Amino acid sequence: MSESSGKKTVLAIDDDPDFLELLAFRFMKENCEFVTANDGEEGLVKARSIKPDLIMVDIKMPKMDGYQFVKELKKEEDCRQIPVIVLTSYEPMRELFGVEGITDYIVKSSDMTGLWKTLQKYL
Repeated sequence: MSESSGKKTVLAIDDDPDFLELLAFRFMKENCEFVTANDGEEGLVKARSIKPDLIMVDIKMPKMDGYQFVKELKKEEDCRQIPVIVLTSYEPMRELFGVEGITDYIVKSSDMTGLWKTLQKYL
């Protein structure tokens, strides 16, 4: 959580700038601090530095995919407790629950209200 503002901090990692913009608009409405990264490598750097309250990560990205991101993130002792929600265009993704470190998954859509309701469980 951001010490100065008291807002919850959310890190979204996705290589789709349009989807990140849609997410940013929704999270600003909910008074959250919203930080983005375009791939897993950039996301890992930001996660280590800001220690967000929640991380959302796409599976298929350049440089470092979502699975590798989670694996690397959970090696960091002070990042292990951060909930990680996988963003995916593919349904169903039940096999993701077997991947250590993944808290939940959300199927990408333009339904930001449904997405927000799911994310509220972890903020």
